[in-house]
Parts: sequence; C-alpha cells; structure tokens
Amino acid sequence: MFQIVLATLFQAIVPLSIPVIVGAVLARYKKLDTKPFQILFLYFLIPGLIFDTFINVEIVMTDVYKTLAFSILNLLLLWGLAVGLGKFLKLPSRETAGLTLVSTFTNSVNYGLPLILLTFGQLGLEKASVYVVIQMVIVNTVGIYFAARSSFTFKGALKSVFSLPAIYAAILATLLKFFDIPVPIGIQTGFSMIADAYAPVVLTILGAQMVNVGAKKSEQSVSLALWSGIFVRLFASPLIALICLLLLRIEGILFSVLFILACMPVAVNSVVLAEKFNASPKMVSKSILWTTLASFIILPVLIGIIR
Repeated sequence: MFQIVLATLFQAIVPLSIPVIVGAVLARYKKLDTKPFQILFLYFLIPGLIFDTFINVEIVMTDVYKTLAFSILNLLLLWGLAVGLGKFLKLPSRETAGLTLVSTFTNSVNYGLPLILLTFGQLGLEKASVYVVIQMVIVNTVGIYFAARSSFTFKGALKSVFSLPAIYAAILATLLKFFDIPVPIGIQTGFSMIADAYAPVVLTILGAQMVNVGAKKSEQSVSLALWSGIFVRLFASPLIALICLLLLRIEGILFSVLFILACMPVAVNSVVLAEKFNASPKMVSKSILWTTLASFIILPVLIGIIR
C-alpha cells in the first residue's frame, strides 16, 4: 500500500502539480487573468483534444456499450443527488449548478489516465480511453448545459451546448472513424499538438483560480455547496459507482478501471465552465483543490482494495 502511494505521488501527482504551481505564481505576482483563456479553452483546446482522441483510440464495441451504460447511469444518479442536495439545502441556482458540476465530472484525463497507466498498465489505459472519450463528450455537452442552467432557461442552456465546437468535433471524428476515412498525417500531427497543449493550459488556469479565490471568505450558500460537493465526490461517488458496476455486471479490469476513474477528484475544466456561465466558480475552484489533495490518500486506498 505504501509503495502504491509513493508511486502515485511521484509518477502522477508531481508532474501535474508543476503547471498548477506556475499558474498560482503567475496569478499571485503577475495578476494573471483567467477569463481570456475561456475562449482558448472552449473554442480551440477542447475541440482539438476530442477530435485527436476520437481519431486515435482503438475501439472495442463490447467495452463501448458497457462503458457508455455505466457513464450514463452514474451521471444520472450523481446529477439526481446533486439536485436533491441543492433543493434540500435551498441553494441558489448558481450554487446548485456548481454543485452539479462538482458532483458529476471527474479529472479523468489529466489525472486519471496517468494513474490508470501506472496501476493497470497498457491494457488498463486502453479501457480507460473509451471512458475518457465518452466523458469528454458528456462534459462538453451535458456539462455546458448544467453550468448554463444557472444563467439561462432550458432553451438557452441547450443553445449554449450547440454554440460551442466540441460537439461538432466529436461528430466529425466519429463519421471519419465510422466510414474509415483516413486523416492526412499533417492534420493528425496538428491536432495532436493541440491535444498536448490541453493539460498544461487547463492546470495553469486551475492554479491561478486557487490564488484568486483562496483568500476570500465564502458566503454561507457557497460554503454549503462546497462541503456538499466534497462529500459527494469523495464519499458518495465511490458508493454510487460500485452500485452501477454491480447492476451492469461489469467485471475484470474494466470494473477496476471504471471504478477508479469514477472516484477521481473534480474535473479541472469544470472551473472554466463555471466561470463562463457564473456557476459559482469560487466554490468549484475550492472543490477541485480539496478533492485533489484528499485524493492523494483516498485513491491509493481504493486501488489497494480493488486490487
């Protein structure tokens, strides 16, 4: 168990912490403003990452069906829990939207994939890639809807989903893959460069967000949403993921991979969506910070149990 903790720390956590620290330093001493990065993130990095991942991943249809079923069921249960908590605690719409983002979306790309590769090897990484692709589509469609609901009506939130290029990148890549249309090497290389830029930029934004919100005292509704989100992500989500996996009768390495990915800390791109649509970005940023720190202890324990 101790070896797993050390391996996770040095092979996954330390590399991810470098751009976070840089973002925090830039925000503290150079007053880095993260809002202009929203356009770069939503209209350039995310579509490029989705297209690159769809084109390159090797798909096993049995895994796709099981992973898709798990993703949808897990999402619905977590969404229902977040909305129920929001109503029970009488949270404003902004905090409820932020709580939904925190509860439903995990850091499966920047943190999850390195951790899966470290723990389960190349086979685990292949299984995880299907989940990550599905999650990227969900986060950048359903996630935008969740965030936009704090500021718009149902129609307006749905319009926001289709106003961003991520969904069209997924459709285009799927069609190319389905009809076996080759993508020229030069274009593939260009999109791979965009995908490689995703993680450091998003993690730098996260570091800057930590500094910008860390010293400010939160309102009561923000604090309630924060602790509720941390509870759901760290404690309720593993139980819900386990229930989903058992109901769907998923077994073997796919069980282990999906369980760990579903228990990851809050997705770093949640703060970008929260900031763009005013879905309590301060609460979302703090949730990312605390769930990520707590995951250094919780995830190795969960990995030790399932292995």
